[in-house]
Amino acid sequence: MKLIVAGQDALSLTEFAELAFGIDAELFTGTDDESPIDRLARLDAARDILRDLDPQAARFASALMRTAERRRAQAWKAAA
Repeated sequence: MKLIVAGQDALSLTEFAELAFGIDAELFTGTDDESPIDRLARLDAARDILRDLDPQAARFASALMRTAERRRAQAWKAAA
């Protein structure tokens, strides 16, 4: 299945989100190797950007943040 947004082929779901909503998904999900300080700075920037997004993009970005936090919590539980 091809994902095409504005005439451009999206090679992944992340790229599709970037093309469709104009947001960097990594800003809202983070990376596995980020430090606690980097995580706090990223979340602070993400919250500021959420306020400026249109409602549909803001809902999507908020869902990305919630999903990423749940995934981290599950990983922490599994590691314990």
